[in-house]
Amino acid sequence: MIQVLIADDHSIFRDGLKRLIEEAPGMEVVGEAGSSSETLEVAGKVKPDVVLCDVVMPGRGPVETIQGLRRKVPDVRILMLTGQPEDHFALRCLKEGAAGYLSKASLTTELIEAIRRLAAGGRYVSEALAETLVFSLDPDHDHLPHQKLSDREFQVMLLIAKGMPSREIAEELSLSIKTISTYRSRILEKMNLKNNAELMLYAIRHGLVT
Repeated sequence: MIQVLIADDHSIFRDGLKRLIEEAPGMEVVGEAGSSSETLEVAGKVKPDVVLCDVVMPGRGPVETIQGLRRKVPDVRILMLTGQPEDHFALRCLKEGAAGYLSKASLTTELIEAIRRLAAGGRYVSEALAETLVFSLDPDHDHLPHQKLSDREFQVMLLIAKGMPSREIAEELSLSIKTISTYRSRILEKMNLKNNAELMLYAIRHGLVT
């Protein structure tokens, strides 16, 4: 029996995943979590075979969450799930020990196939993402300004681009408003932008937000 932990801060999405997984033969959901810290806590208790982990959750960034999971449960297989059209986190997550990376838009039979492959010791990346990753490794590939950002900076940038005020971003990521302000200044400087309006326009033009 493949034991699965679902980590996502949206309970409705977790419920949908749970139903899908438990309808599949040979699988069971042994735990759920809604933040990165809760994910590490639950994983340490239930010792799952596979963790389905949302890329963007309150608390730690995805890379830190992967590192924490591998310390808590060294043999765990981690499948990162993303709802973003941008795959900025993918390469870093895979390098840090995630065994798979999948878009939430493709969560049908592909998810079950990915879980089975990871549990058997393999890896799983969608065909579209695989092409993107290969392209990003090309030394002649010109990186866009947002690709210079750290994982956390990129996370904050997306929330600013969606029009969220600093107070709400701070609550979403469990950080202080002062810390968010520092990130904002750093983001604008790295991307050579002047204000939030320019950042929002940039994000829309590059398909980072809708």
